[in-house]
Amino acid sequence: MRFSILGGTLARRDDGSEVPLGGPARRALLTLLLLSPGETVSAERLAEEIAPDGAMSAHALQSQVSRLRAVLGAALIERSGAGYRAVVGPEDVDACRFERLAREGRAALGEGDPARAEALLEEALGLWRGPALADLAHPVDSDTARAVAVRLEEGRLGAVEDRIEAGLRLGRHRAAVPELRELVGRHPLRERLAGLLMRALFADGGQAEALVVYEATRRHLAEELGTDPSAELVALHRELLDPAPSPAQAAPPAQLTSFVGRAAEVDEVVGLLRVARLVTLVGPGGVGKTRLSVEVAGLACDDVCFVELASLREGSGLAQAVLGALGLRENGLQAGGPGQGPVERLAMALSDRVLLLVLDNCEHLVEEAAELAARLLAACPRLRVLATSREPLSVIGENLWPVRPLDDGAAVRLFTERASAVRRGFTAGPGPVERICAALDNLPLAIELAAARLRTMDLEDLAGRLDDRLGMAAARGGRTADGRHRTLRSVVAWSWELLSGEEQRAARRFTVFAGGATGPAALGVCGADGETLESLIDKSLLEFAGGRFRMLETIRAYGAERLEEAGEGREVRAAHAAYVLDLVRAADPHLRGAGQLEWLGVLAAEHGELLAAVRWAVEEGRWGTALELLASACAYLSIRGMSGSVAAQAAAVLDALGDAPAEGLGEEYVACVLLAAARPGGHALWRRHRARAEELLAAAWPGGRVGRYPVVLLLWMMRNASEADPLRAFALVSAQRDSAEPWVRGAASYVAGFEPLGQGDPAGAERAFTTALEGFRAAGDLWGGALVLDALAGMAAARGDRAGAVALTDQALELTGRLGALEDSADLLVNRGDHLVDGDPAAAGADYARAAALARRAGGSAALAGALRGLADLALRDGDPAQAERLYAEALERIDPHWIKSAGSRVRALAGLGRVAESNGDRATARSRYAEAAASAAAVVGGTAPASLRLLGLPEDVIAAVTAHT
Repeated sequence: MRFSILGGTLARRDDGSEVPLGGPARRALLTLLLLSPGETVSAERLAEEIAPDGAMSAHALQSQVSRLRAVLGAALIERSGAGYRAVVGPEDVDACRFERLAREGRAALGEGDPARAEALLEEALGLWRGPALADLAHPVDSDTARAVAVRLEEGRLGAVEDRIEAGLRLGRHRAAVPELRELVGRHPLRERLAGLLMRALFADGGQAEALVVYEATRRHLAEELGTDPSAELVALHRELLDPAPSPAQAAPPAQLTSFVGRAAEVDEVVGLLRVARLVTLVGPGGVGKTRLSVEVAGLACDDVCFVELASLREGSGLAQAVLGALGLRENGLQAGGPGQGPVERLAMALSDRVLLLVLDNCEHLVEEAAELAARLLAACPRLRVLATSREPLSVIGENLWPVRPLDDGAAVRLFTERASAVRRGFTAGPGPVERICAALDNLPLAIELAAARLRTMDLEDLAGRLDDRLGMAAARGGRTADGRHRTLRSVVAWSWELLSGEEQRAARRFTVFAGGATGPAALGVCGADGETLESLIDKSLLEFAGGRFRMLETIRAYGAERLEEAGEGREVRAAHAAYVLDLVRAADPHLRGAGQLEWLGVLAAEHGELLAAVRWAVEEGRWGTALELLASACAYLSIRGMSGSVAAQAAAVLDALGDAPAEGLGEEYVACVLLAAARPGGHALWRRHRARAEELLAAAWPGGRVGRYPVVLLLWMMRNASEADPLRAFALVSAQRDSAEPWVRGAASYVAGFEPLGQGDPAGAERAFTTALEGFRAAGDLWGGALVLDALAGMAAARGDRAGAVALTDQALELTGRLGALEDSADLLVNRGDHLVDGDPAAAGADYARAAALARRAGGSAALAGALRGLADLALRDGDPAQAERLYAEALERIDPHWIKSAGSRVRALAGLGRVAESNGDRATARSRYAEAAASAAAVVGGTAPASLRLLGLPEDVIAAVTAHT
């Protein structure tokens, strides 16, 4: 016999015929017994839950049981102690079968088998005929049964969600939308349903509708529960609605060996990170802090950024190192932008991210790491920081986790496992291995170095040599951190001394690399052959992973001492700088062509080496080398948005040289000026060196001759665009329009197009921009192509071709997406919203909102200001002047009034505040705002004539309002 309680209570015989159960009391009795098939339910509880008012006596209950037995068979309900039980198996009850099938369906979904999951879940849901335990709903009132009913109904909704997700994975997006809309309407606070609807809409091309669903869910949560959306829904919003792919973020380094001996510690630190926002793993070198942090990071959070700080020599570069590890830029593709500092950009980018930031090897930057961690944790409520250091950061709220040597058993296992890796079939009794590990203070790095030596010596020989070196017979109790450090240093020195002369030479020379090296780099700078490098890997002095050789920091520090001791430091660092210079020189022409993305990736991997080479050249006073490095890397640094990472070194070069670079390095000097001015507060330096740099650049590009660094020419114009007198720069760049080189021709034509635009000749401007696009496309440059497509889109919009403007903007978005330029993608979305707003305000609103989300993720204040201005325009259109005023004011707070690209947003926001004042009947304030907008425009483009205002990309209604109040 089969029983059903998912709906009205039923009993069916094997032939499918239904058993008449009688009145509500008997149905309620059977339902209660079937909630736990085969288990005894006390008579007292049955009576109380069937009749909470106490109206059912023991005799009345017995009477109902007897009648139920009469129709079901006496054997199906039996007396058991002080109660009764239904003698049926779980598979005979539909609720139990449902829960099993739902579990199996969810498991199949998790295993990546959506077809099987869907079949199981449809079978499970097919068991339902109505509300769970429907025959207990009235007139019976049962608290216990109600709890079970809630559990079953929740399971039913969860199974529906799982079934829909399986269908989405099978590609049935459009079919799922109506059901999901109905479910979201009934359950507006259920975030998983909202997320599924967002996914379905997005996959069916409804990006704007997906955004509306997110905003509605966010509003419901805030208004009814006072909470924000979950981290999962926020992440889904970012994933679905960002037009650009996520930039490459530094993940924890891949591990080549198993993790031994700290499983419980990993769990405890993971648990600590759930309640503490800053945890520092402290301990001596070689104790395993980095490896523990890697294992913890893999379990503590889905979103992890791992920042390796060992190679960073100056604390001033810490925030830029974190930006780089996050894959974020210091500025957009258009150089000369606002001076937003890296810490401010980080705080904005991480303000709503659920992220674990791992800062590895902080001991040499303790003060700077402590300051940055404190600032970010204060500004970013969902951020957690895991640091490793030999000393605490000493920040309020810091939780210290001392990392101690392995226990004896784990140390023996580690030694045995590593020994087995180098000597097949290695076996040894625990006694000798324990003595070796004890002599090494159970330090993991020391154990690995010692075990690697078993490739060429037996265990007894190894023990004897360590005994001679460390005094194994001495008592080892109560070792201090200093003592362990001496032990590790002794083991590193012992391992070093066992190397051949060629191996020692290669190892000490390798220490000049800041972040590891590719094979060709290591071979060239170290002067070694491949066999020597392989031997250093075998002896655990080097590692090889991800196509790069690496050296652990403890070994690198010892090797660097040996390099100086050998008197080779200056020679090898010069060889390292020469290698980096050759690399950036080779890359430079490719960064203007079809190989742009490939070479950006190559140089990004070598960014640490570039910084190290520039720093060495400056410290050594090799000003020519420093200038050549900076100029050759200028295109990479600008396109990648990392110019600020070398700004301090570039400024140091200028301080040393003044206005007198060496003969033949004039163009390099100009690049140095541009890079030095890239840091926040670089305006004074720029003004001091601008005139001399302009003379040198003009000399480097006489007539139609092409200079050595074409990108410097375009960067010069971008930087000068915000100056009061940019005409000389404009003339210098636009004079190259007839260049034989496509990229130079494209850059010059792009710049030249702004002259007819400012003179009221849009057709002439469009011709120049079209020529520029042809040049950039012929060269294969995505960066220049994106700039020109945006300008052409503005021209199309100005002549009323909104569809053409949107199409051109979409092309530009595709290019900025490939470049990982999130802030520029946000700018383009704002522009697209502006193109759409008159014909499709809802789509424009979606673009503005997407731009705001993208700008926040990029940490781009100027891009966010543009998005807020667009949202304010819509609020004013929708009759909400208070909201518009708030958004305009917030936009103005984020705008640099001196940057031409932001000037348009500032003028539009000020004009918007004028319209708000007009709508409120405050004409005096309106006039004041319009006049302020006019003055702001004049300060950037030199006047308020309509042609000049069009240089700011302003729409005609704003131009009319501004000129009317000039």
